[in-house]
Amino acid sequence: MGLKHFFTLICILNLHLLHTFANDGTNTSTLETYIIHVDVNFGFFARFKDLESWYTSFLPTSISNGRRRIVYSYRNVFKGFAARLSADEVKAMESNPGFISAEPERKLDMDTTHSPNFLGLNQNMGFGQDSNYGKGVIIGVLDTGVFPSHPSFNDEGMPPPPAKWKGKCEFNQTACNNKIIGARYFDSFDDSPLDDDGHGTHTASTAAGSFVAGANVFGNANGTASGIAPMAHLAIYKVCSFFCLESDIIAGMDAAIDDGVDILSISLGGRSRDFYRDSIALGAFSAMENGILVSCSAGNRGPFNFSTHNEAPWILTVGASTIDRKIRATALLGNNESVDGETFFQPSDFPSTLLPLVYAGSLNTSDPEIQYCTRASLNKTDLRGMIVVCELGLVTGVSKGVAVKNAGGAAMILVNPQLYANMTLSNAHVLPATHVGYADGLKIKTYINSTTTPMAAILFKGTIIGDDRAPIVAAFSSRGPNSASPGILKPDIIGPGVNILAAWPVSVENNTNTNATFNIISGTSMSCPHLSGVAALLKSAHPDWSPAAIKSAIMTTADVVNLAQNPIEDERFVPAALFATGSGHVNPSRASDPGLIYDLKSEDYVPYLCGLDYTNRQVGSILQPRVNCSAESIIAEAQLNYPSFSISFDSLQPISQTYTRSVTNVGVPVSSYVVEIFPPPGIGMLVEPTTLDFTEVNQILQYQVTFTRLEPTTNTTVHTQGYLKWNSGKYSVRTPIAVILQ
Repeated sequence: MGLKHFFTLICILNLHLLHTFANDGTNTSTLETYIIHVDVNFGFFARFKDLESWYTSFLPTSISNGRRRIVYSYRNVFKGFAARLSADEVKAMESNPGFISAEPERKLDMDTTHSPNFLGLNQNMGFGQDSNYGKGVIIGVLDTGVFPSHPSFNDEGMPPPPAKWKGKCEFNQTACNNKIIGARYFDSFDDSPLDDDGHGTHTASTAAGSFVAGANVFGNANGTASGIAPMAHLAIYKVCSFFCLESDIIAGMDAAIDDGVDILSISLGGRSRDFYRDSIALGAFSAMENGILVSCSAGNRGPFNFSTHNEAPWILTVGASTIDRKIRATALLGNNESVDGETFFQPSDFPSTLLPLVYAGSLNTSDPEIQYCTRASLNKTDLRGMIVVCELGLVTGVSKGVAVKNAGGAAMILVNPQLYANMTLSNAHVLPATHVGYADGLKIKTYINSTTTPMAAILFKGTIIGDDRAPIVAAFSSRGPNSASPGILKPDIIGPGVNILAAWPVSVENNTNTNATFNIISGTSMSCPHLSGVAALLKSAHPDWSPAAIKSAIMTTADVVNLAQNPIEDERFVPAALFATGSGHVNPSRASDPGLIYDLKSEDYVPYLCGLDYTNRQVGSILQPRVNCSAESIIAEAQLNYPSFSISFDSLQPISQTYTRSVTNVGVPVSSYVVEIFPPPGIGMLVEPTTLDFTEVNQILQYQVTFTRLEPTTNTTVHTQGYLKWNSGKYSVRTPIAVILQ
C-alpha cells in the first residue's frame, strides 16, 4: 500500500457469504475460501454443458447445493474456481480426475502534478504529445475502486471507447464516461465500485488522470495535475476494501482480460511464492497471452534484500524513487544549527520563535514505546507549548501527531530509524511538524543532550523544485534478488513513488468548496501506475508492440544517473545496487525509440518454466495447455531472452556460464551496433559477435555472452554488477548484469 496506514491484517472469517449457506446444513465457522485449480485438458470437461457445471462437479456429493458454495468461476486467468469449503471437503475433492490443487486464499497488501514533468512529459510538447497522451489505450486498474466525480476523470476531449471494448459500468450510467469507460466491483465486502479509501482514486488518476489546473494540497505542490497518459481510457476493477482478497483479485483480472484492456495496473502483492501458486503471476501470464502488459508494484518491504513480490518475468515489476520536489520544513535549533525536513501541512500562522524542545524517549525511560509517541504512551503526559521529537515506527506519523497534540504539544519533529536513512515523507499532519532523516535526527538528539534548555523552531518554506540528487531509491522500495526465480533480475525498473500528488475522494484540508481534492502519499503503489501510464503511451505510439517489447524498451533505455549526472543513489546517499534499481529509472521519451528490443512470445516461457523444476502439472497450471517437460529443451533461467542478466556462481557451478540473447531491430533499418562491455568486478566477459549489422526493420540477430568467474569461491556472499551496451550512431541499448558470488 502507500505508506499511509491503510489497514491492519487480522485473521477473520469471511462472513460475507453466510446467508448462502443458511439452508446447507453446514457449520459455516469451519469454512474458508479456497482457490481450486483444475485441469481442463483431462477430458472430463466435455461431459458438461458449461464451465460452472463442470466446476460444481468437483465439490463433494455431501454438499447439497454446490453452486451456492462457489464464489467465483474463472475462465481466463486459469481454469478453476473459488469456493467456501471446509478442510475435510477439500480433502474429499483431491481424488477427482482433473483436480490439480486447492489452497486457502491469501489477503494481499496494497503497495501505497509534478511527476509527469519530472519524467519529461510536458503538456503540449515532447513524447507525451507525440504519443497522443495515450489516446485509444485502455488501462485497467485493480484497486479500491474510484471516485468518478473527481475532475481528474473529466472526459472533455476524450474519444469514445475503442470498438473492442466489452466492459460494463456498475455505477449508475452517468458516473461512467469516455474517461472511465468501465467500473466493476469484485469485492466481497461492498456492492459498488465507489472508492471508500482513496488508494484506487490516487492510482487511477496517476496513470491516466485528465488535466486539472490548480492542483495542490494546503497550497503546496501547486500546478496542473495530470496522469502520465491523460488521454487513455480507464477501466476500474474494485478488488479491495477492508482487505484485498485473492479470490476477488483473480475475478477482477479474469474480467479485465475479457473486457479488452491493453494495460493492467496492479498496485498489490503478497509474499513471494512459486509462480504456479501466485494468483497475480497466473493472471498476468494469461493477460500477456492476450497482448496485455501487466505492471505491478515491487512491494514496500525495503530496504531488505529478497523482499520483492510480483517477480514473474512476464510482469513489469516497479520499484519506487523520489522526484526533485521537496515540500520543505526546516527545524531551527537553539544553537543556530538547522535541519531540513518535509511536511505538506505548512500553517502560515505558526510563529517562528523558539519553543522548548523535548525528546519523547526521555519522558519515561521505563516505557519502550514512548519514543514512538503512541497515544497510550503520551496519554498522561503534559507537553504544553513544546516541540516533541518522535521516532518513526509502530504507528503512522499522523497518529503520532494526534498523540502529541492531545498532550498539548505545539509541534513535532519525526526522525528516521537508521534503516530509512535520509528518506523523508510529506504528510498531512494535524499540527506543525517536519520529518527529518536519521543523521539529522542524531544531530537534533545530540543538541538536546548538550543543554539543559533545548529550544527549536520550525520554519515552513513551501514547495522547492530542483533536488539534483533525484531520483533516489526509496528506502521502503523492495529489493531483489528474486526469490521465486533468482535468474531473473527484479525489480525491472524504478519510477516516481515518493510524495506523489494525485486525486483523492475527500479534502484532507476539510475544504468543502471544491471537488478538486488531492492528496500526497508514497509507496510502490504510486510508482506502479506511473509505469502503467508510460506503457500506455508506448502502446499508443507502437500499437503492434508486444508486452515484452514495451517492457524491453522501458528497461534498455532507463536512466542510471541522477539530475546531477552522478550514479543513482539509495536512501543512504550511496550508489544504488541493481537489486534496488533494476535497469534504472524510467525515461519515457527514450523508451519510445529504443533501437533494439528483446522480445518474447508466450511459448518462449515453456522451457524456462520447465527449468524451474516445476512438474508438468504445475507448468500446465500457468500455461493451461498440458506440457511434457521431458520433451522440452529445458533452459536455465538466465537463458530466457530477458533485457537483463541475473547470474550466480557457487562451488557447485562451473566457473564459466554462456547465455544467448536475441535482439530485434525497431530503429534505423540499415544500422550497425558495436558492443561495449563493463564486466562486474571479479567476472570476465566475452561477447560474440562484437558487432551486429542490421539491414532491415524487425530483423532479429543473436549474440552470446560468456561469464567467467575470476576469483575463487568464498564463505561469504558478494553481490557485484556491471552491464553491456550495444551502441550505434543513434542508439545506446543497455543491459544490466547482476552477479551473486558465493
